[in-house]
Amino acid sequence: MIEFGHLSHVGLRRELNEDTYYGDAELGLWLVADGMGGHEYGEIASALAREAVVREVRSGHSLHEAIRIADEDIIRHSRRRAEALPMGTTVAAVRVSGDRFEIAWVGDSRAYLWNERLCQLSQDHSYVQELIDQGAITAEQARTHPHRNVVTQALGVTDPQHLKIETVQGELKPGMQLLLCSDGLTEEVDDRQIARILARTELSAQECVDHLIHAALQGGGSDNITAVLIRRL
Repeated sequence: MIEFGHLSHVGLRRELNEDTYYGDAELGLWLVADGMGGHEYGEIASALAREAVVREVRSGHSLHEAIRIADEDIIRHSRRRAEALPMGTTVAAVRVSGDRFEIAWVGDSRAYLWNERLCQLSQDHSYVQELIDQGAITAEQARTHPHRNVVTQALGVTDPQHLKIETVQGELKPGMQLLLCSDGLTEEVDDRQIARILARTELSAQECVDHLIHAALQGGGSDNITAVLIRRL
């Protein structure tokens, strides 16, 4: 049995919510996408990604292939536009089948696993993550780095030949939880706070998500905030 909670909030400083998400326990698919682009184009890019991934997974494609096709859809849509403003989106998605899960992502939307402790499954495709990997800065310094929001991979923006769709697989046992979120959450709420909320087993999955969004708003709500929590019962 799967229980899941979900919520997206525009935040306190943005006029538009360019995040989107999807959840379907019957299909076993959940995702979060964080759009970027001028005007409403980020909102369009994230919606295109959501629609393409859902459509392709329903058609029997793998998560990796569905995300690759979503990238093609966004690029095709961009080429039809008269304006030259870039349009792209991050994505973090999970498929659950029985007691197994697969995570796939592009960009800095994240996937976490809770199993008595919090573990980040995805690795950000971002400028600051590259600096961390090089040993130039610490993870704590990355939280306040002036270029912390610069992504190095995004659907619709990265050259398709260099698009890096990463995947991780694992076992989802009863009591375990998977969290997908946009960087609007992790920008304001650190892993220790996230862990404290997910550890509250007396809360439903939806109540945990509500607490996560509230914590991000209390932290400043500088960006759109989206979280999807999947709990194996």
